[in-house]
Amino acid sequence: MGPIRVLLVDDSVVIRRIVGVLLDKDPGLEVVGTAADGKIGLAKIPQVSPDVVILDVDMPVMDGLETLRQIKLHFPELPVIMFSGLTERGAEVTLEALFRGALDYVTKPTDFTSPEAAADAVRLELIPKIKILCQPAQIRPAPAQASRAAVVPGQRSGRVHAVVVGASTGGPAALQDLLTALPRPVPVPVFIVQHMPPVFTRSLARRLAQATGLGVEEGRDGAIVGPGQVWVAPGDHHMALEHDQESVRLAIHQGPLENSCRPSVDVLFRSVADVWGGGVIAVVLTGMGKDGLHGARTIHDLGGRIGVQDQGSSVVWGMPRFIAEMGLADQVLPPAELGAWLAAELGTVRSSAGSGA
Repeated sequence: MGPIRVLLVDDSVVIRRIVGVLLDKDPGLEVVGTAADGKIGLAKIPQVSPDVVILDVDMPVMDGLETLRQIKLHFPELPVIMFSGLTERGAEVTLEALFRGALDYVTKPTDFTSPEAAADAVRLELIPKIKILCQPAQIRPAPAQASRAAVVPGQRSGRVHAVVVGASTGGPAALQDLLTALPRPVPVPVFIVQHMPPVFTRSLARRLAQATGLGVEEGRDGAIVGPGQVWVAPGDHHMALEHDQESVRLAIHQGPLENSCRPSVDVLFRSVADVWGGGVIAVVLTGMGKDGLHGARTIHDLGGRIGVQDQGSSVVWGMPRFIAEMGLADQVLPPAELGAWLAAELGTVRSSAGSGA
């Protein structure tokens, strides 16, 4: 199999040149074309037959969203990675692109004229994502089946105090499907870690609130948690829970990275298990890596319930795969069906279940 063929669409000649050179240095990649706007990029797709398109957000003539719409219309199987600035507008447009079919995104360095910053962005973020998202289907792991035997009857907690969710690549759309299926009102608090930088998580919380009608907010340090609330960990911060005699509160901090992540799913899962033991339902959605595995094992061993996204609906079957293959998952389902499962599990939960230990 030859190198992965990349089409780079960006209105900046500097970015096209720098990123193109850096990508071409990797023997597994080949830049087969560049374009200064979406209209030119679309015309080049049938000419150069790329395996993936790297697509800028803001461009003249045809912007990133319209270009993405046209790609999904005419080349629906072609993977698209958005290339976005770390700004409020960049976050809003990038999230919209993810909901419209882009598989992932990479944020541009604040100063792309710095060779070191550019090299780090391409080497540490863009190249790994290209290679993961362009994996041939035949070498991806076979789907795992839910392992119900791993959960011993009688060890599981009867009362549910909280739902915790971890997600990464492909997570925003999966989160929307999951949350849409929850009962109304949601009788317990819901805590979410989505691997995203600052600004993006605030936009994600706002988008999920609008799409689902739930009270979704970005986490605030010291906020008292209760039933019906949905909290999203802020970018570049861990989100944990702390419990005193009167309440459970959010603890937002910038502790060390875990699993190369901040926020980390494991940090959230461990802290929720510390507060509520096995009275927790954990869900792990699509994403690269193993973040959430250790925390899920802790919740499982205390008698909590675990659901993970199935391979067929995952953009990257990494985080959920490891949990399923360890036999920790009660359910391996698409996000909407995981939401229906959560609704059934929460059906008998008392409205006061979100408070206390």
